[in-house]
Amino acid sequence: MRSIESKITELDLQIDSFMLYCDAKHLSLKTMKSYDQTLKLFRNFLVQELNIDDAANVKPSHIRQYIKYLRDRGKYTVTASDKALNINYPERREDYKKPISDTTIANYTRNIKVFFNFLLKEREIKDNPMENIERIKPKRKKKKLLTESELKLFFNSFNLTIFHEYRTWLQLRLILETGCRASECCSLMPEDIDFKTKSILVKNTKNGHERYVYFGHKMSIELKRWMQYRDRFSDSPYLFPTTRGTRLDVTNFEATVRRKGRSVDLEVHPHLLRNNFAKYYLLNFGDFATLSRILGHSDINTTMKAYLDFSDREIGRKYQKHSPLNNLDI
Repeated sequence: MRSIESKITELDLQIDSFMLYCDAKHLSLKTMKSYDQTLKLFRNFLVQELNIDDAANVKPSHIRQYIKYLRDRGKYTVTASDKALNINYPERREDYKKPISDTTIANYTRNIKVFFNFLLKEREIKDNPMENIERIKPKRKKKKLLTESELKLFFNSFNLTIFHEYRTWLQLRLILETGCRASECCSLMPEDIDFKTKSILVKNTKNGHERYVYFGHKMSIELKRWMQYRDRFSDSPYLFPTTRGTRLDVTNFEATVRRKGRSVDLEVHPHLLRNNFAKYYLLNFGDFATLSRILGHSDINTTMKAYLDFSDREIGRKYQKHSPLNNLDI
């Protein structure tokens, strides 16, 4: 078997061309990393296992072999490079070789399809081998709605006398208040906030379209206090900088949040708080159309899927506010 770091192939050049195309489209760093990792793993499989070094020679059967290969091997048994293997020591992970989720494999196949669509458009290939590959539909997991007591327990675990803990505390409260994404929150600037209209202009969005999110009186007070505190310790252009004044890395931010959650026996991550914002918004009489705009969804149907995450108890709670007999004098 060839080593992972082998000579440059036609496939490598095709992947490089695709990544340059993505970069020109100003895709988010997270999306770029996802494409890069997916295609490097796929490239290694094609070269090492099938001796294919040109995307033009890839057939649908090869794609299906790759999906089976991932399922059979399990988590962290495939790496993008020898360097990653030597640094991360995947075999030491508790979930090493455990099954790869349908969600992960669906993400891989989606990214690979985008790659082949690009090559087809560029006339690098005649047919897209992904065209008739069966779409993997992962089962949607219900995201937990944190109760008021759980939210209090979590937020009370932060030491607000320490810069980075205070910063993370407020970021998470802002996500819960506005529904913004972790990446959007990490890139905010003070000038993006309008205290008169209690709104924030979110510029670094997933789809590239700027949008406004909104906050209430309590968050307005908390933001002003943070900005006064921040100005005493940092001259960074970012609203939520690192202690060195640089932009906060979203991956480190998410890891910090998960650790803090586990410290109080809760599974918490920024996207869960974004999801909780949507749920509480709907439970408190919010409508889908407005919520869709706030969340930055391009399609209201995407927003309506939030209802799939409601438990029977939460639906019952919402129903009580809309019961016909409770609200009619009959």
